[in-house]
Amino acid sequence: MTAEEFQLKGQAGRLDKILTDLMPGESRSTIQKIIKDGLVKVDGHHQKANFKLKGDECLLVERRSFIVKEDTLPEAEAMDLNIVYEDDDILVINKPAGLVVHPSKGHLQGTLVNGLLHYLNGNLSCGSDLYRPGIVHRIDKDTSGLLVVAKHNAAHQALADQLVNHDMRRSYMALVHGHVKAPQGTIEAPLQRDPANRLRWTVAKDGKYALTRFQVLESYENATLLDLELETGRTHQIRVHLEFIGHPLVGDPVYRKGLDHVKGSLVHDMSGQLLHAYALKLQHPRTGEWLEFKAPLPGHFEQVLSQLA
Repeated sequence: MTAEEFQLKGQAGRLDKILTDLMPGESRSTIQKIIKDGLVKVDGHHQKANFKLKGDECLLVERRSFIVKEDTLPEAEAMDLNIVYEDDDILVINKPAGLVVHPSKGHLQGTLVNGLLHYLNGNLSCGSDLYRPGIVHRIDKDTSGLLVVAKHNAAHQALADQLVNHDMRRSYMALVHGHVKAPQGTIEAPLQRDPANRLRWTVAKDGKYALTRFQVLESYENATLLDLELETGRTHQIRVHLEFIGHPLVGDPVYRKGLDHVKGSLVHDMSGQLLHAYALKLQHPRTGEWLEFKAPLPGHFEQVLSQLA
């Protein structure tokens, strides 16, 4: 087990909320559990999740989010992986739509993590949880595109720091319903889990800060193709933000407010949302070199665009 240290610089607030911001990819409930399990110290002392931080404390976190039974650990499975880049420290994967990134309830097998464990013979970073070794950041099951994987802990920590500092750049293409009038803009709206539906996230005044930038690439009769860049990486951020501005993703089965009256193939013939992580820019964790990767739109996405043209 390793430890991670955070020196706060003005981040005042509840211990669990601050740690959730400092540890991207971790849910607040997971953060609350590791605090309860005594894996977090504030200036050398254990505190409760609701402990109020002044913003100048030192936080020490043992890198174990929770304990799972041995038989729930992911198993290696042979799998075809679309590897865009690989060296001794990292992998960049172009994930197809429909592939779950890591094991979870209902998806214990057939995930990207299972395939990575087989391909690398288990040589992956410990990750933030035992069930997702190597995974630095995630994309949804039905979202396609690029994500970086860490082969060892030093690489993982360096990449995670880039996420916290917003140095890693992640760009997406999305097809949304309706005409987006502004040629470009910013969606700045805090997010939290929907208290009425645990499968959804929603915009809420007391939620986590979230910022998405967009630019119109192409306008169609009833849809718009957008280029989106994440400044933050909240769960379902793009999907929630686009629904919030009245332009839900085409094919999204969850975030579709205002679409009950819409009929046609754009809504009913898709197996998932038309969202593709097409560009990824990061600093190599060992050499410091800036690397940029791009992945073309998948066939099903291109097919829909050709029908609209």
